[in-house]
Formats: sequence, structure tokens, C-alpha cells
Amino acid sequence: MLVIVGYVVVLGAIFGGFAMAGGHLAALFQPIELLMIAGGATGAFFVGNNGKSVKATLKALPTVLKGSAYTKALYLDLLALLYEILGKVRKEGLMSIEGDIENPESSALFSKYPSILHNHHVIEFMADYLRLMVSGNMDAFQIENLMDNELETHHHEGAVPVHCIAKLGDGLPAFGIVAAVMGVVHTMESVGAPPSELGIMIAHALVGTFLGILLAYGFVGPLSGLLEQKLDESSKMLQCVKITLLASLNGYAPALAVEFGRKVLYSTERPGFVELEDHVKQTKNK
Repeated sequence: MLVIVGYVVVLGAIFGGFAMAGGHLAALFQPIELLMIAGGATGAFFVGNNGKSVKATLKALPTVLKGSAYTKALYLDLLALLYEILGKVRKEGLMSIEGDIENPESSALFSKYPSILHNHHVIEFMADYLRLMVSGNMDAFQIENLMDNELETHHHEGAVPVHCIAKLGDGLPAFGIVAAVMGVVHTMESVGAPPSELGIMIAHALVGTFLGILLAYGFVGPLSGLLEQKLDESSKMLQCVKITLLASLNGYAPALAVEFGRKVLYSTERPGFVELEDHVKQTKNK
């Protein structure tokens, strides 16, 4: 929603200011210039990226229109789930959660938290490392190193659309210049035309530069920043799981291990200590 609002503000400020200064909006409507800029940039996008990167970018683009899924309520459920898992391990032993982590969808424990169960990345990450803990063949340092490597891979994969969109935005001003140069060439070959017509042709050519810069910094460029923020949010959730499980491996009680995980969350979504405690009590009684 904020993306649409931002685009409306950009268009209103730029075109509204132009109209208020006495400019004619019809002069800015140059579909051929727009075709050259958008077509050239799209072609360069396909040239500069492999199939996996193109698919990842096209898949990521619709997410910019959605709000953040990583809310305080989601983190409350995540921490409550981790508390219940670690509490079960402490009371009944690691083998007691083997059935839960092998098939989370049919687990009564995981089913209490549908918001977490629907996040396949988090469930897979959590189940994999709980499985390693059950095996008992790795110490905390080995698991932490493996977690760091997986988080690094996750971040690199998630950053692919960010870099693709950023490069696309960086190229748009150059394609705007190309369109403007083509307009100037067309003007020069029509040098015998009356001055009034030449002035219009030069104005049309300059619109190419304007459109390239506007699309780059007003529309495409900001999307890469938004995608990067969404990537950081998804990584933070995995980091919360990592810190909590490592605290448990190092011998801390479930309540303290969950507190370790709570502390790594962003302050805007981090639940309070008492708030988390109340939520855990409520969910345990379900």
C-alpha cells in the first residue's frame, strides 16, 4: 500500500509542479521515448541475468505491494513455540520431539501455531537443527558454524532480486540519454524544418532524459531498498531461532533460552518480557 501511495506522491509532485509552473502535460506524453527506455532496460535485464535470477526477481516483485508479515504477534508465536519445544525436551528428553520435527504438519505442538507452520523456511530451519540436536553427534560450536553458513546462503539468495532491481534502476538514466540522443539525431536530420517545429522536436528529445531519471529514482530504484528491508526481516526471524537453540544447547533453561532469542529482535517488533510470558501461558492452556 505504501508503494502505491509513494508512487502517487512522486507523480503528483513532479507533474503537478510542472503544470503549476505553466508547463503543458501533453508535451511529456512521449510513448515512443518510453518504449525505447523501457524496452532497452528490459532487454539489458535479460542479458545481464541468468534464468534463476530472472525467476527470483519476478517472484519477489509482487511482494513489494504487501505489508510486512513479520509482526509482534508472529514473533510471540515463534517464541512461544520454541519455549514449548525446549520445555518438552527438558522434561521428556530430546527423543520426545522426534515425531514433531519429522512431520511438523501433523504435530499437535506445531499445529497450535499456524502462523509459524505456514512459514516453510522457518519450520525447515528449526526442524533441521532440532534434528541435529536429537542426533547428539554435534556440539554447539559446530551447529553454530553450520547455522551461520546457512544464514549466509539464505541472505545471498534473497539478495539476488535486490541486486537485479538495483542494476535495472541504475541503467534507466543511461537509456533515457540514449532516447534523448535519438531524438536529437531526428531533430538534426530535420534541420530544414521551421524553428517552431524544431523546438518541439528538441523538447520531445529531452523528455527521454527526464523519463529515464524519473523511472530510475522515482519508481525502480526504491523497490530494491524495499526488497532489501524485507530480506533483513526474514533473516532476523531465522536468527531468533538460531540464538534460542544455541542458548538451549549451552545449558540454559527454556525461559532463559527464549529470552536470548527475544533480545535479538528489532525493537519495533520485540515483545516485552511480561507480554511474552503471558502469551506463553495462554497458548499452553489451549
